[in-house]
Amino acid sequence: MKYSLINANEITTFTNQKKKMTKTTNPLLLAITASIHAGKAILDIYNKPEFESHLKNDQSPLTEADLVASKIINNHLIDTPYPIINEEIKNKDYAERKIWETCWIVDPLDGTKEFIKRNGEFTVNIALCKNGAPILGVIYVPVSRELYYADVNSQSAFKTILDDSHGFTSKILNEEDRIFPSKPNKSLMRVVGSRSHMNDTTLDFINEVEKKYEKVEIVSKGSSLKFCLVAEGKADVYPRFAPTMEWDTAAGQAICKAAGLKVISRETNEELDYNKENLLNPHFIVST
Repeated sequence: MKYSLINANEITTFTNQKKKMTKTTNPLLLAITASIHAGKAILDIYNKPEFESHLKNDQSPLTEADLVASKIINNHLIDTPYPIINEEIKNKDYAERKIWETCWIVDPLDGTKEFIKRNGEFTVNIALCKNGAPILGVIYVPVSRELYYADVNSQSAFKTILDDSHGFTSKILNEEDRIFPSKPNKSLMRVVGSRSHMNDTTLDFINEVEKKYEKVEIVSKGSSLKFCLVAEGKADVYPRFAPTMEWDTAAGQAICKAAGLKVISRETNEELDYNKENLLNPHFIVST
């Protein structure tokens, strides 16, 4: 039996004019719905022969898909009680943000370089953070229709592959869809490396790992899929020694934390926190 995201219980009801949110809306289901709608719009642009793109002031790429996805997600989340931090909008000054107890953190299209390369390794990231910590996260992979999502409080992370129309083929929070990290293996360590960011510090880290394990494998993925690889046991550790912003990591951290992993700052030796004055993350490591 197929379950419709739009008609499922507790999910926001939409009208042709404007989305209306009820008090019974579940934030996780709302984030799932928003990510899938954004993902479908991204795919429409991805499948075009050409699409518009240019460089932002920080020299990172921006495409029409980033902007369309951002608008769709904001339209879904705008009527919730929680303000939004989004890569593609002008975010509020910290003087206003610092009083936010709970907020959404959104990357409408994570892995824009992968999108431009057309390798399929880009995602939609939506997280809800409370008191600086992610409490739920959704990562959607439009090309493969893989949906990762997690509720940190329940310590449960899930992966579902949607059907060709981007609809569910099983119930949300299906126990059979739960994902778990791999168990320790003294002879093998699988290290996640980025397709776009492999620097000397990361290579030094890998060299040190090679001294401790009989075999070390490098697993390459783009975007926030690197978090997902560790959360679902396809890799063991993800060192990130290159710049990231809060919207790059919040959803992935929620999924990893719910699966029993930690995302640890190399500066503080504590888990990454969010809605900081500076939205730039320190370098970090994802592991058990």
